[in-house]
Amino acid sequence: MPHFYSADKEPVVKVEIKGRVQRIGVVSDTHVPSRAHCLPPELLKGLEGVDLILHAGDLVDESVLLDLQALAPVEAVAGNMDPPHLHERLKRKKLVQAGGILIGLIHGDGGMRRSTRQRAEEAFRSFRPQAIIFGHIHQPLCEYSGPTLIFNPGSCVDPRWSERPSYGILHVKPDGTVSGDLIYL
Repeated sequence: MPHFYSADKEPVVKVEIKGRVQRIGVVSDTHVPSRAHCLPPELLKGLEGVDLILHAGDLVDESVLLDLQALAPVEAVAGNMDPPHLHERLKRKKLVQAGGILIGLIHGDGGMRRSTRQRAEEAFRSFRPQAIIFGHIHQPLCEYSGPTLIFNPGSCVDPRWSERPSYGILHVKPDGTVSGDLIYL
């Protein structure tokens, strides 16, 4: 996997997904088994038919990857609650080239002076992705900063400052733009 470096000198792994990608499932902060015994069946049903799944960290257990891989190819990054072997395997930041767009994927923890969103945006600013996905705060967010979609799927098991658990779906359009939907369980 090729490595690039962001402004903070941390390595960024670039991954290219081959084939058609139009619908991308997005999850984060699944915390299995510490906050849930398994992924919610409603989440798994909702992700059926996606072309790719992106996980923005805090899987906690590798079984989450196996459950998601049964539905579609998965790219994930490690979060602050993930064990060392997942940090080594997944890394902390990825640029995912899929469906003709570039997506920055990060958990977003690791600093007190800026918000999680600010850290996520700064991590990929020099790469100019069409979307930046982050987790960590368990709060769903779907909005644009200029042409870039800033997206946090929330948590499908442990919502914070949100009424219900959530995940997301990104839609990659033929013109190279991306939009997102937050799905509440």
